[in-house]
Amino acid sequence: MQTNLLALTRRKWLTSALASAASLAFGGTASAQSAFTNWVANFRPRALKRGISEKTYDRVMGSVKPDTSVYELQRKQPEFTEELWQYINRRCSEYRLNIGKARAREHAALLTRIEKDYGVDRFLMLALWGMESSFGDVIDNPKYMRAVIPALAALAWGEPRRRKYWEAELLNALVIVDRGWAEPAKMIGSWAGAMGHTQWMPEVWLNVGVDYDNDGRINPFGSPADAFAGTARYLVERGKYKRGETWGCEVKAGGAHADNRTWRTYAKWRELGVVRADGEAFARPNDNVKLWRPVQGGPAFLVGQNYLAVRSYNPSDSYTLALVHLGDRIRGEPDFRQQFPGGERAPTLAEVQEIQRRLNEQGFRTDGLDGRVGTDTLVAVRGFQQKVGITPADGYPGLKVLARLRQGL
Repeated sequence: MQTNLLALTRRKWLTSALASAASLAFGGTASAQSAFTNWVANFRPRALKRGISEKTYDRVMGSVKPDTSVYELQRKQPEFTEELWQYINRRCSEYRLNIGKARAREHAALLTRIEKDYGVDRFLMLALWGMESSFGDVIDNPKYMRAVIPALAALAWGEPRRRKYWEAELLNALVIVDRGWAEPAKMIGSWAGAMGHTQWMPEVWLNVGVDYDNDGRINPFGSPADAFAGTARYLVERGKYKRGETWGCEVKAGGAHADNRTWRTYAKWRELGVVRADGEAFARPNDNVKLWRPVQGGPAFLVGQNYLAVRSYNPSDSYTLALVHLGDRIRGEPDFRQQFPGGERAPTLAEVQEIQRRLNEQGFRTDGLDGRVGTDTLVAVRGFQQKVGITPADGYPGLKVLARLRQGL
């Protein structure tokens, strides 16, 4: 009976909190504003116990308005479902390769220093930068980013499912302000609070960040020096990145079973009939790797500890495979030798630009004709697919869409 009463009380409290949050999200009411103000006051002792000064807490939290639009962003399911080959093609586009190669030249000295100090391959670092923030292009773009303290305050107050996590990250953000590393208005990031060139959460900024440019503060914005060093440190300390090893490579598996669990040396895999897809010898035959085929009938890979180190940054195999492949492509290596089932080659930059131009001519706006595939282009492609009856209407701007566009409506 007591348990049921507690459960009912908790449900009632959660319902009340969510109702207050929803009320603020749709313009706010006096009671909702009062509920948030009370929460800020009740949260204050937690911040002071953490070591945040009264002055900082009152200045920041006394004026903050919770960004309740994050509730919808958190609940929202992805608009586009991508096959793995589509995911990789979009993120390893010619547009991104060109930018990555330019950034490699521009930041060659910094990347050399990172390799020397941390052992993390420069092209992997470039690929992570490209995946996380398009090489810094979107870190302060209001179309994609927002002030993180109002977002974290809203999540800590009104999102009960991961409340402890959001509370901890809000406190971490306040510590950063208290240390003088950043002003709240400059802390811009994703709806979940990830910031800067390589999209650090406040906890990462606080505990793994590095003042690599020696200006007296750790800053994931501005010059990418601190962001690169902190991210390299993350890969080494938390991901167990191994200096000198590669992430792995594409292989021809022969009759070997790709169970993604069994670790053997490259040399042992060679004895079992597994060879590099390009026919070259394994450069480090004594490194340990496992055999993995992400899609039945698609390419196979030997992946090692540095693949797992990258995966520790974002625990998604689609993300990780696209990232390490992007790094190889920026380095100058070719595309995968074997295609994924049902896949097609990535469109060239000129072909993506043609897709965008033809979509705009037919009334589907892509917000640019630069060959960069963002959300507007995906929405435009899906609108075209729906209009002409292409199924699935997945928004992928590929060769089949281009062929249909060339036929006209």
